[in-house]
Amino acid sequence: MRAIILALILLQSFLVNAAEYRVGVVPQFEARRLNQVWLPILDELAKRTGDSFVLVTSKSIPEFEASFQRGDFDLAYMNPWHAVVAYETQQYLPIVRDGDRKLKGILVVRKDSGITNVKQLAGAEIAFPAPNALGASLLMRADLKMIHGIDITPKYVDTHSSVYLNVALQSTKAGGGVKRTLKEQAPALQDMLMVLYETRAVNPHPIVVHPRVSLDAAQRISEALLAMTSELDAQKILAEIPMRRAVATNIDEYLPLTDWGLHDFYVPK
Repeated sequence: MRAIILALILLQSFLVNAAEYRVGVVPQFEARRLNQVWLPILDELAKRTGDSFVLVTSKSIPEFEASFQRGDFDLAYMNPWHAVVAYETQQYLPIVRDGDRKLKGILVVRKDSGITNVKQLAGAEIAFPAPNALGASLLMRADLKMIHGIDITPKYVDTHSSVYLNVALQSTKAGGGVKRTLKEQAPALQDMLMVLYETRAVNPHPIVVHPRVSLDAAQRISEALLAMTSELDAQKILAEIPMRRAVATNIDEYLPLTDWGLHDFYVPK
């Protein structure tokens, strides 16, 4: 009887401390795919923490940016520069990121273009998916200006695929992207292009928490995510983000981006 009473007290305490959290995710996939990836993760988190998590999808990256800058999300998954902006505007703090990879942008040109150095692109029109695409646009434009000292004319074409097509069709001399999306293109298109330059590497997308989430709750969520990465079944669902190996992180791993000149190229929403 004593054991039953103790169990009930523990259960009651567990339920009292449970909370519901709104989770925002940068719309890197369409809504259906986002649900397929994130709902199993949030269900697993709920089992491990006793909290409940509601996925809040955004129709576009600008909508997502406006939402986190208002503090609409309790937790969110976002790109590294968004993490800096979210900290500056709402004091969101990164807690977990992938420990197996870094994020870099690439600059592609046609193989037969005769371009072998970024200096040859001074004054050229270059295709980018969007102003605030981190690797493909923000990092690349900052590198070209701040490191190589060249001015270019950006042409925004909405998608990574459109960037590569613009370069292949010689509509622009070069284009910004990332290795993953280049590898997703048709082999014939890939064969026409070569990577001329890679940007500086940054830590990948973190999961961040709003300061209204208590330190105890943030730690509980963080510990659950870190535990999932060591268990095969849970690891598989995290890999869909992709987050192949969750590791702890903090804002100090992202604030150096403020010294890279990205503020000069970011378009606030």
